Amino acid sequence: MPEPVSIIGGSGALGFGLAVRLGRAGVPVVIGSREAHRAEQTAAQASAAVPEGEFTPKGNAEAATGAELLVLAVPFRSQSETLTNLKAHLRPGQIVIDASVPLAAAISGKATRIIGIWQGSAAQQVAEMVPEGVRVVSALHTVSAALLADLGHALEEDVLVCGDSRADKERVIALIERIDGLRGVDCGRLEMARLTEQLTPLLIGINARYKTHAGIRVTGLPERP
Repeated sequence: MPEPVSIIGGSGALGFGLAVRLGRAGVPVVIGSREAHRAEQTAAQASAAVPEGEFTPKGNAEAATGAELLVLAVPFRSQSETLTNLKAHLRPGQIVIDASVPLAAAISGKATRIIGIWQGSAAQQVAEMVPEGVRVVSALHTVSAALLADLGHALEEDVLVCGDSRADKERVIALIERIDGLRGVDCGRLEMARLTEQLTPLLIGINARYKTHAGIRVTGLPERP
């Protein structure tokens, strides 16, 4: 049985898309939300889309307590508040997979621009806020939420993964690669998230011009052993 994953912000577009794709891959998913009824509605929607999946609705605090792997899938404007509320519920040994991007849209700016973060990136800000012993991996910034939720669409793209522990990155990549068509690429230490996060506004601009949902593919990588 694959290890379960809790999605903080699972009622949002990215969270829901990840939930149904992981659920279809046999991963038990806890869908967390600030509001219990939204978590319940999203879990019901996910179960309707993937009847064979295992989706459990919980409040964000309870969802954060119950799994070793957590995906933080909230908008950047909610990142700090969410982590402040969860701080007492996180524990050493957990891995937080941060998918947030500091888009200028968070402060009524353009979604094709990035806000400067003092720590260097949204992921590094998360690492500064979580309790000691909770580790952070940055990922999932270039995958379209709409395409994840569209189970009839065949994915074929890479997910760029940054983190300070190779073992943590391998664990996150193993989770990501349970989703058909996604390949994880180790992009180095967590500080590299300041570059990978900036690909999101780049893709938003490309998608607007070409009316598509573009992704990222890294060529020339060796085959997995």
